[in-house]
Amino acid sequence: MTSPSLGRMGFSWEESRRGFRHAARWFERTVEKVGDRWDQPGLGEWDIRALVGHTSRSLLTVETYLGRPAETVEVSSSADYYRVTSEIAKSSAVAARGRDAGQALGSDPPSAVAETVARVVPLLDSRDGTEQVTTIAGGMRLGDYLPTRTCELVVHTADLATALDQPLDLPAEAAAQTMQLINELAVSAGLAGPLLLAATGRQGLPPGFSVL
Repeated sequence: MTSPSLGRMGFSWEESRRGFRHAARWFERTVEKVGDRWDQPGLGEWDIRALVGHTSRSLLTVETYLGRPAETVEVSSSADYYRVTSEIAKSSAVAARGRDAGQALGSDPPSAVAETVARVVPLLDSRDGTEQVTTIAGGMRLGDYLPTRTCELVVHTADLATALDQPLDLPAEAAAQTMQLINELAVSAGLAGPLLLAATGRQGLPPGFSVL
């Protein structure tokens, strides 16, 4: 069986799994650097505990959705997942779930995150990416869903590293996959121009600019 590519981005299933694994381990390493700063600002209305809790859901949903097979594919690409969930992402329920997930980390969040990474990442070793799973957006192939989790891990670990004044040492393969997804979203939303000008040092991005 031929391994599926990630939507139109052209990464193999093995590359996708590797990017996810590297992103998960970067998240784990960054969480280890929090120390006693769990109540300090993390991102927006989240403190660092809530930010870590929200980010950990990028792992937990993989585990959950693997247990929810889908009969049909309703969302056919990683980018389409973000288009379908764009309104959901703005909901106050997302912020509340982040706080709840932060509390669920318990008294030793770094250990909780490490245990989650150790449990979830190997679940993909026996899959080939063609599995159909039921996500919040609808039925998807696992090979199309996983890049969205890599993207979430990379973006929110970067948020965490920024909050902790740590270097943004993104794993190269996970960063490349995330940037390709961000680029696809920017192009399809008509936002490639501002992003291109900012990336090449022409001008800064407008306030509130986001492709997500």
